[in-house]
Amino acid sequence: MRAFDLVRPLLFRIEAERAHALTIAGLARLPERAPADDAALATTVAGIRFPNPVGLAAGVDKNAEAATGFLTLGFGFVEVGTLTPLPQDGNPRPRLFRLPKDRAVINRMGFNNGGLDAGLARLSARRPKGIVGVNVGANKDAADRIADYAAGVARASTVADYVTVNISSPNTPGLRGLQSGSELTALLAAVQGARGAVPVFLKVAPDLDRAQIDGIARAAIDSGIDALIVSNTTIARPTLRSRHAGEAGGLSGAPLREPALQCLRDFRAATGGQLPLIGAGGIGSAEDAYARIRAGASLVQLYSALVYEGPGLARRMTRALPTLLKRDGFASVADAVGTG
Repeated sequence: MRAFDLVRPLLFRIEAERAHALTIAGLARLPERAPADDAALATTVAGIRFPNPVGLAAGVDKNAEAATGFLTLGFGFVEVGTLTPLPQDGNPRPRLFRLPKDRAVINRMGFNNGGLDAGLARLSARRPKGIVGVNVGANKDAADRIADYAAGVARASTVADYVTVNISSPNTPGLRGLQSGSELTALLAAVQGARGAVPVFLKVAPDLDRAQIDGIARAAIDSGIDALIVSNTTIARPTLRSRHAGEAGGLSGAPLREPALQCLRDFRAATGGQLPLIGAGGIGSAEDAYARIRAGASLVQLYSALVYEGPGLARRMTRALPTLLKRDGFASVADAVGTG
C-alpha cells in the first residue's frame, strides 16, 4: 500500500478547498530538485524541449506558489494560473467538490486568484529551472475581455516559457463564447499582437461539436497559435454515483477520460497534424497518458487524478511510459504521437 493511501482518508475529512490550500502550502516548501528522466521521454513542442511529457494542468497552482515543488515531484512542466489582470474572489464557497465513487471532481471556482502582478512577481522571485507556463484569463466583470487576454499575454510573456489563453472555463458566464466565430478571430488577432517571444497555447472545452472543432482548428492554424490544449472540464453529466453529483460547475476526473480522448482525436483529424496538441482531462495513469499520445497528444496534463492517486503519480507515470514506448517499438514520445 502506498503512503498516500493511508493519508487520503484523513485528507478527505477536510473540506476540499481547504485541503487543496494545505497541499499547495506544503509543496511550496519543497526544495528544488530535478528528477532524472529516461531520454526517450524528452520531446520538443513549440520550440521548447520538455524533459518528459507529463505536465501539471492549470487550476492546481492558481497563484504560482508551488511550481518548484511540482517540478520536484517529477512533472516535466507546470502550468500556473489561471491569472486575471485584476485579483478576484471567484464564486461563493463551497465551490469545489470531491466525487469519490466516481473518482471525479466538480468545481465552480470562477478564476479565483490574486491577480497577474502578484502571481508573476511570485514566480519571478522563485523562478524554477524547469518549464513553467502561465495560464491567463479575463476578469468576470471586464468591460473588454479580449483586452484582458491581450494584457495577460503581454505581461506573462516576460516570465513564462509559454502562455496559455484559457477561454474554456465553464465557470465565468459567457467566456466560452470566445471559442467561435468573429469573437475567436478577434481574440487571436489581439493575442498575437500582444505576444512576446514565447509560444502561445489555446485551451479549449470538451463540449464542442465537429463544426466548432473545425472552426477552432482553422482559426488556430491561421492565426499562428503554437499548440492547443484539449481539453478543460465538462458541463455534461454522465451517470454519477457520488453525493455531490448534482453540483453545478465543471466536471473533471475519470468520467471525462473517454470524452476528452475523443475530443483529442477530433482535433487531431481537424488539424491534420499541423498543430501540436496537449491532452488533458481524465488522465490517471501511464496507460491513459500513452493513449493520448497515440491519439495525437505531444504532451499531457494532470489535475483531478492527483486527488485520488497522490503526489507520486507523475513520477510513477514517467517510470512506466518508457516501457510502453519500448513495447510498441517507439524510440521516443515524438515517434508515438498520432500512431493510435
